[in-house]
Amino acid sequence: MECHHHIHGSHPGHGCKSHAGCIRLVPIFNHLEEEQMAKIGASVETLALQKGEILFRAGERDDTLYIIHTGKVRIYRLADSGKEQLVRILNPGDFTGELAVFQPGEIHENYAEALQDSTICRMKQKDLQAYLLAYPQIALKILTEITKRLEESEKQTARVAVENVESRIISFLASCVEQSGTNDTVIALPMSKKDLASYLGTTPETISRKFTNLEKQGLIEQLPNKKVKIPDLDELLLYADEATSAGGHH
Repeated sequence: MECHHHIHGSHPGHGCKSHAGCIRLVPIFNHLEEEQMAKIGASVETLALQKGEILFRAGERDDTLYIIHTGKVRIYRLADSGKEQLVRILNPGDFTGELAVFQPGEIHENYAEALQDSTICRMKQKDLQAYLLAYPQIALKILTEITKRLEESEKQTARVAVENVESRIISFLASCVEQSGTNDTVIALPMSKKDLASYLGTTPETISRKFTNLEKQGLIEQLPNKKVKIPDLDELLLYADEATSAGGHH
């Protein structure tokens, strides 16, 4: 990318060079004709973030849709106590900032931080709204994606509210298998154990202990590079069901 990084909120004297690459990457746009994608790409700017750099903060006003082109970004919020709660991890092709697009002047409730060096494509609300009117199918794609997030968020709330930690982990692993779309018994965890602990409302130590316990029971096998082997998913789910009915410990 030819663009020097700058933090959200700063206003460099020149815009970054436009890139259409990320438009082809994103499910909300890549169903369009090549010519339409090129047109949308012309109004996209890219910025480079270094690992640990903040894209936006809670309390900031915004009117931008951010699309991850390369790298990973974590979205999290801070509780009053200062404790972080992970909301989601964004991978290439994912987007954030959709609220700002539909509700101009919206204030961010979350923080977005680069988990590794990343390039972000950004599009202003007025540009996106013009494309929504020109190509209504984009709106349907955005709606589909937001509906998925809402469903995941509801599952997440239910997980943390009613299940013990072991069941939360198993439920999460099962959803990873589901998302992989294959019956493969080896899944790659989409985040570190520290972030997984935050996402599941527990501590990294508890996550490590529970993983070790599940491994001892022969229900999972921990492999290098954040991979986990699940020999028998039904058996793992049955174990979670029994643990829940036995009223397992948090």
